[in-house]
Amino acid sequence: MSTIALRDATAADAGVICDLIGQLAEFEEMSELVVITPGMMAAELASEDAAASVVLAEVDGQVAGMALYVWTFSTFLGRRGIWLEDLIVQPDFRRRGVASALLDELRRRSPGRVEWSVLDWNRGAIELYERQGAKAHTGWITYRVDPGA
Repeated sequence: MSTIALRDATAADAGVICDLIGQLAEFEEMSELVVITPGMMAAELASEDAAASVVLAEVDGQVAGMALYVWTFSTFLGRRGIWLEDLIVQPDFRRRGVASALLDELRRRSPGRVEWSVLDWNRGAIELYERQGAKAHTGWITYRVDPGA
């Protein structure tokens, strides 16, 4: 079995990150919503005050997946946590522990919660999250205001 290596992404990884985002958008049938470019991602990752961070998972020198996250703050816990925006594993690397390794790394990095959303039809992801000990947080409705609204 190959070893999974995790590392922080840099601006030089922007192209592969955007490719992974495109794969996720296609899987979620939301490709028309993707406007990010490698230039935009590179600028974000190179920024001194970057809003997003990315952990890349590599297997045998190939990028197998990624976790893109942002820091949050819980007033109830009084500490920061992580919001996992995107967890993506390339099809050839699924069921090899890549997603679990990425989730474990986020839990290691966060002094508080690690939270995320999942589409209700994505049974494979839901089963993975539940195996990792995650629980659905019911009773809350997610709202969003999009740019230009």
